[in-house]
Amino acid sequence: MPAGGSSRNAGEVSIKDVAHRAGVSIGTVSNALNRPDRVSADTRSRVRAVIDELGYVRSESARQLRSGNSRMVALLVLDMGNPFFVDLSRGAERAARNHGLGVMLCHSAQDPEAESLYLSMFAEQRVHGVLVTPAETSGENLLSFRRHGIPYVFVDRVVDSDDACSVSVDDVAGGELAMRHLLENGHEHVAHVSGPPELAQCADRLVGARRAVAEAGLPPEAMTVLDTGRLDVQAGRDAGARLLGLRPRPTAVFCANDLLALGLLQATFDAGVRVPEDLALIGYDDIEFAEAAAVPLTSVRQPAARMGATATELLLRETEGEPGHEHESVVYSPELIVRRSTLHRRD
Repeated sequence: MPAGGSSRNAGEVSIKDVAHRAGVSIGTVSNALNRPDRVSADTRSRVRAVIDELGYVRSESARQLRSGNSRMVALLVLDMGNPFFVDLSRGAERAARNHGLGVMLCHSAQDPEAESLYLSMFAEQRVHGVLVTPAETSGENLLSFRRHGIPYVFVDRVVDSDDACSVSVDDVAGGELAMRHLLENGHEHVAHVSGPPELAQCADRLVGARRAVAEAGLPPEAMTVLDTGRLDVQAGRDAGARLLGLRPRPTAVFCANDLLALGLLQATFDAGVRVPEDLALIGYDDIEFAEAAAVPLTSVRQPAARMGATATELLLRETEGEPGHEHESVVYSPELIVRRSTLHRRD
């Protein structure tokens, strides 16, 4: 039985009961729960102590009906099998938690139809806002979603639009960094294993790689491009088999992400091709497994967690009605992380 002689179950304890026991108004209890920055630390502590004492559990469904939206931010990414998006989601979750919000994590598997279904679900749930890495390249899905009035921020995608904020990395510069590194190490016959060409990130990395080849004074045919329909390890293995069949075989390869590079590394190992002695190899994203690979992988680093946190902060500025809010496009610079997979000295 709670102190004070109440015999009600915890689920029957109301916000009014909490306010009465704490000696504050119902509005103050609401602020302590939903907008803690508006309540003094002493008052928050007193309200929290009473909540613990009475066992009060707020009804999120009732609160959502009153306010018109939930306390969840939706994060929709291309592939949660890619550790890059895991790191990005961690940054988003930490930033959301600091504002008393949770994160609903979904992935489209690069499927525009799945993306459309998730966006419809987010609208039905009246989520607080949406962080999205688009799978549908025409923008039609988000154009339809916009009518619901729920703010969204693009993550890992540059947008030339005043309709929403975006957080991304300069992938053209990243592709140029990677390919220039290989060329400066003396490689004149190189390859690029690209991902799905319809993804802007992959297209930009290819643009950067081609730019580096041109700036080195080499002809376009000095770089062989191997397209893949996916960005996973198996696609890297498949690309590795194709690469090993080329004659003459390139002496260096830049992969559009680390998962492709790790799959290609497996294929070359199985074929007895040594990295970096016979083939230099570089990836993109600098996921944790890049450094832990059998041959530590040179990679282009993206600040994934920072991107997730920044995108969340931009979203919350908009959802909280920050005065004079203007949409921003935040573009981070990539960083080349050199490891053993490209360090063999060529004659």
